[in-house]
Amino acid sequence: MDRPALARRINQIARLSGSFTLRSGQVSDTYFDKYRFEAEPALLRAIAALSASLVPQGTQILAGLELGGVPLATALGLHLELPLAFVRKEAKTYGTCRLAEGSDLEGKKVLVVEDVISTGGQVIESTAALEERGAEIVGVLVVIDRQSGGRENIEARGWSLASVFTRADLENA
Repeated sequence: MDRPALARRINQIARLSGSFTLRSGQVSDTYFDKYRFEAEPALLRAIAALSASLVPQGTQILAGLELGGVPLATALGLHLELPLAFVRKEAKTYGTCRLAEGSDLEGKKVLVVEDVISTGGQVIESTAALEERGAEIVGVLVVIDRQSGGRENIEARGWSLASVFTRADLENA
């Protein structure tokens, strides 16, 4: 599936209209329901194939953020044969008490993978926590950038952001 066709398909099945409160607290008349495209194997495969060119050279581990970033990182990891880490919003308080499960991130070049960003708040929190645990962040990759300040906020922290699509891309699809 080429990029324009993928944009049209994601827009058709994942774009909802109404009144939605986002994680950032902002209210929007448009919501991109990532589970609608993540639950479709053909779309997930196409997203992974298109995302592959956005992965920085030297990336050693893909870190999928809970919950939506996990299937995306998994599909991309399968496509590129890269190891994975699954990152919780906060470290669990039992068992291993880890924030990230799977591959060890300490001293590794890590690409953070997320589904949709608005202001980037959760991405910033999770990425900073990975850095504190010794990961070398090579960037952040998202499927949809809502163009609500997330890019600017992430880049202000010194991390690059690559998006497969922006809200404008999907609106114009």
